[in-house]
Amino acid sequence: MKVKCVVTRITAVPAAPSTRRPHDAAGGDRTVASAYQRLLAAQKPAARSAPAYSRFVNRRLGRLIAAVAWSAGLTPNAVTAISAALTGGAIVLLVAIPTGWGQGLAVAALLLLGYAFDSADGQVARLGATSSASGEWLDHMVDATKAAALPLALAVGLYLNDAVPVVWLLVPIAFSVISSVLFFAMILTEQLRRQRGRVSLADASGGSGGWLRALLVLPMDYGVHCLSFLLLGVLPLFLAAYSLIVVASAGFLALAAIAWFRELRAADASADTIGAQA
Repeated sequence: MKVKCVVTRITAVPAAPSTRRPHDAAGGDRTVASAYQRLLAAQKPAARSAPAYSRFVNRRLGRLIAAVAWSAGLTPNAVTAISAALTGGAIVLLVAIPTGWGQGLAVAALLLLGYAFDSADGQVARLGATSSASGEWLDHMVDATKAAALPLALAVGLYLNDAVPVVWLLVPIAFSVISSVLFFAMILTEQLRRQRGRVSLADASGGSGGWLRALLVLPMDYGVHCLSFLLLGVLPLFLAAYSLIVVASAGFLALAAIAWFRELRAADASADTIGAQA
């Protein structure tokens, strides 16, 4: 889950009509190679908390997709829509076709491709200097829907196919709650940090131990979540892997919630002290 920087639009004095197409507003060379090199040069440091797949695989796939999309003239919102369609297709397949190897392969492929496009939309906006509040809103709406709907679709599909004892359905149902709360907490913490002028989650640099941290949080990496569906052909193995992901996510949510609450409470105390001194 990523948080994109919002750039406030400023109303300017109307200029003479331009003959340039909207997606050419930034001008310059629009080849895939040129766009890819521009993204490499302007790439923001990866967050310390970014898991390994998201940081070392998905980000690079997103960069390539962004370069192709930019060259083809796609807008950031169009890239977000493609991401939503791919993920939505995976969600439908979890419910609509029998549980097995074929379902797992198709679902994993669609989810991973949708995740790569999810990484690309912000990079397309960066290439065209078209970041916007509406684009960030759309991206977060898609992410919020995905967080809740994907585990629920898994639960419904397993139930309809009578694939597992009913008690196992509690695992994806619990994951839907955990994912939704975690996504909300991350977005809210990010916004409250911005309000107080603190370093945001998205701007935190890798720093020492970045590689180790990225590997340690692999069980809750969304990319690993997507890859886990490849195991649907062997349900006991899939359930074990999926349960590990859910437990890891629950543990991360608990620890992160405590840390974020303490951080914001300390910021409140600091603000009160400054206000009293003023």
